[in-house]
Amino acid sequence: MQGFSQCEYRTVEFLTFFRRIRDLLRHADASPTRGSRNPPSQVPSGLRFAPAPIKLRIMSSRNTPTGVILVLASAVLFSTKSIFIKLGYREAVDPVILLTLRMVLALPFFLAMGLWARHRERGAPLTAKDWIALALLGIGGYYLAALLDFLGLQYISAGLERLTLFLYPTITVLITAFWLRRPVRGRTWMAIAVSYVGMALVVWPDLHSSSSRLGLGITLVFGSAVAYAIYLVGSGEMIQRIGANRFTSIALSIASLTCAIHFLIAHPVSALVVSPKVAMLGLTLAVACTVLPATLLTNGIRHIGATQAALIGAVGPVATLYLGYIVLGETLDWAQAMGTALVLGGVLMVSLNR
Repeated sequence: MQGFSQCEYRTVEFLTFFRRIRDLLRHADASPTRGSRNPPSQVPSGLRFAPAPIKLRIMSSRNTPTGVILVLASAVLFSTKSIFIKLGYREAVDPVILLTLRMVLALPFFLAMGLWARHRERGAPLTAKDWIALALLGIGGYYLAALLDFLGLQYISAGLERLTLFLYPTITVLITAFWLRRPVRGRTWMAIAVSYVGMALVVWPDLHSSSSRLGLGITLVFGSAVAYAIYLVGSGEMIQRIGANRFTSIALSIASLTCAIHFLIAHPVSALVVSPKVAMLGLTLAVACTVLPATLLTNGIRHIGATQAALIGAVGPVATLYLGYIVLGETLDWAQAMGTALVLGGVLMVSLNR
């Protein structure tokens, strides 16, 4: 019955549209000169804006394949990050050194983004309070998330790391519920519970067969997901005020500089003299796993919207599991596969219900 009412409404809408087109043609024929414009009072009511929804639907339909390809490519490239990090660890490189290579090599792209945003985006001027907030988000949000992620990957598989990070939307909901006092639907609470039950199934088979460092690795990566969720929650208001590209450029540049300072405290400058293979891994992490997927995702969302992008983004953990099996020789049993499906389903439910 509901489908019939929607169909009936759509029929009436199109009939009304064609009647307005007919009135417009009659009105044009009655004009004294061909190039003259009609005063607003002589145009039939609602006539000017009637064709707009149909035009927007056509544009959306044409842009959908492009948006899907962009978001899909972004998800796959993001999923390769943990693979390249694990390959770097096989070369006996320190996590801080590998992270420094990634952030320092990505810094020129962040600065170029800031210069571009300065000419294209007109945001509010930055106050001292804004700079403090940007520093806190860049250091305590993005940089801390990256550092904990790199440290945790020393102890757990790439697939488990990616699946743990994929929980960040549930953490974002919990932060907004308890910190910002925003109500959460019962369906969302159920989805969060499903996600963490699935995570327990993924971890359970390894609790008895793996070393005691498994818990440390999961704790570090989960801390990374919490830091990244805080970064996202804190960035929402500032992005609206100063612009997305401007915010990203400043926050990630601060994170890159913090990483460089951390490196100088922990290691001598000569530690950056690495093998060509490690240098290439650092460059790949900077460009193919950081700058390029972020750019593709932004443009993909512009074409298909954030909801469809969230659905396609679920390909990321699956791609990491597959690449971990092909490249790193990681395995996954039936219980972990079931847990992975629960995590993906629960996180998607949370993303779609927000």
